[in-house]
Amino acid sequence: MSLKDWTYKRLKKNIKLAKHAGFCYGVKRAVETTKKLKNENVDKEIFVLGELIHNSHVINELSNLGIHTVDSLPDNQTGVCVIRSHGAAPEVFETAKNKGYEVVDLTCHDVKKVQQKAIQLVQEGFLLIIVGKPEHPEVCAIKANAQPHGEKVFVAPDVETLKQYEQAIKEHKKVGVVVQTTQRIENLKSVVDYLMPLAKEIKIFNTICASTSLRQNEAKDLAKESDLMIVVGSKKSANTTHLAEILKGITATIHIETEDELDNYKDLIEKSMNISVTAGASTPDAIIENVMKKLNQY
Repeated sequence: MSLKDWTYKRLKKNIKLAKHAGFCYGVKRAVETTKKLKNENVDKEIFVLGELIHNSHVINELSNLGIHTVDSLPDNQTGVCVIRSHGAAPEVFETAKNKGYEVVDLTCHDVKKVQQKAIQLVQEGFLLIIVGKPEHPEVCAIKANAQPHGEKVFVAPDVETLKQYEQAIKEHKKVGVVVQTTQRIENLKSVVDYLMPLAKEIKIFNTICASTSLRQNEAKDLAKESDLMIVVGSKKSANTTHLAEILKGITATIHIETEDELDNYKDLIEKSMNISVTAGASTPDAIIENVMKKLNQY
């Protein structure tokens, strides 16, 4: 049975799997390409700078294939350096090449677009605001790519954080906005509403990726007709945690990483008649299928 067929009724329970669940295009491309690199370069060491995607099961699988996840590239060694889907700072590329590594850039195409829009805004003289989590690797890469082109680059996950830059915004008058690809649209709207009275000119690029929007909108529709939403994916995954946050405002929602955690919510699952399942963009099909199989046991 394929994942797309996982809708069934058992003992009057209605259990549905969202159509837009699991790997997005950028994640699928990164994982498949990295595995292919190893297959085609058996004698070369393959290093990924940082976690390729935010899923420990995938990272372990890559490790078992001989693909190394590292925070920095080893000196006095050669091999392939993979830039993960979140992107990286320009100096990371330069350092890798200077050390003699072959660089394979697997930055998601949507993340690349955010970087390009951010650079465009600062080059046009806008004070740049990146709406996103400051510590997230995607956001760090966007900031690092934009900063060499202009002095005023700020990161704000929410309006409260943005308030500390209020004076600079008023003085600069021209404000440009980009947003982390996995952010909530509501968060972007609240930031823009806050900026409107402060700036004379605002230029906004809604860079939330289409996959994120589809996933969130479908999950919200499912939540409205469900007693329980189950979100599957890593707790470190930004798009997965945002998904769970959105759904908690609509219906009862649990966020799990694997099917083993379902036992912690046995009573809730047993009393829920309409259950819907969705998953983050970095959640493998195998994990989603295991969750659906275990739900069937209830």
